[in-house]
Amino acid sequence: MAIPIEVRLESDELQKRVSRFQEVRDGILAQVRQVIVGQDEVLDQILIGLVVGGHCLITGLPGTAKTLMVRTISETLGLVFRRIQFTPDLMPSDITGTDIIEEDPETGRRLWRFVPGPIFGNVLLADEINRTPPKTQSALLEAMQELSCTVRGNHYKLPLPFFVLATQNPIELEGTYPLPEAQLDRFLFNAVLDYLSAEEEVRVVDLTTTTRVAHIQAVTNAEEILEFQKLVRMVPIAESIAKYTVSLVRATRPKNAEAPEFVKKYVNYGASVRAAQFIVLSAKARALSRRRYHVAYEDITAMAIPVLRHRILLNFHAESEHIDSDEILQRLLGHMSPPKGA
Repeated sequence: MAIPIEVRLESDELQKRVSRFQEVRDGILAQVRQVIVGQDEVLDQILIGLVVGGHCLITGLPGTAKTLMVRTISETLGLVFRRIQFTPDLMPSDITGTDIIEEDPETGRRLWRFVPGPIFGNVLLADEINRTPPKTQSALLEAMQELSCTVRGNHYKLPLPFFVLATQNPIELEGTYPLPEAQLDRFLFNAVLDYLSAEEEVRVVDLTTTTRVAHIQAVTNAEEILEFQKLVRMVPIAESIAKYTVSLVRATRPKNAEAPEFVKKYVNYGASVRAAQFIVLSAKARALSRRRYHVAYEDITAMAIPVLRHRILLNFHAESEHIDSDEILQRLLGHMSPPKGA
């Protein structure tokens, strides 16, 4: 069952759109590379998230350039950028905005006026999102899922496109609050930033300890990004690969008959159907970025771990044996038989 598309990918008009997609991606990477060294996998995941229309959670220790990476990427997109520094005393209204009472100078009547918060932008950097309590974290739930927010019973639409690029410190660090499962499930990826290699750290020192200043230029705009999101959804996927993806997600649920024994032993809760949707969408974007016009098995396996690692909840057996979600998922990918023809 290949997903039908209205126009064949070989048509001239569609081929121009695909070429432009790849040109913009290359342009963004060229601009970002003026500032960011290494972290190829994380950069790839963020760019896939942008063309899929998904939000990204970026996890890493302090000093791994999480904030710099998000800010630099936003500058290349030609979009409205907003930043919120999450702190323990941040309130939900500091994110969504609030109503204030103003006096009309002509009539003297007092009226409510809505003052939009920083959420009303295209790219929202939620910096250190897990350093604020869950009450404030949840202010983003409606925005991330429905692209809108409600304040005092009034419904406001957010500008499109809308992306939340959130950074967080590992939850083992002092002063952090674990994100609620409902919030984690709204993120397309949990991208993990690790330390750079010795050679890459030398390059960072060379770039940042001189008078050199990088000049980042926008290479696209809001309308074009929305077109790219439509283009990604037109990439076909074979029925066998779609079924494999669903089976993979179902195998993360310990109460499911398809789950292997190590999942039943170490996992409390598995991933929802949203995970299968996100794996397929991100695999389509990855295929297109690799100049392929169909989803391959390698696209699914490459996207599975960043999509699933924050969606499975491990139990005390895994914690006591120092087993993390990445290890479980690696074992699961090795356990699952590839689809026929892969």
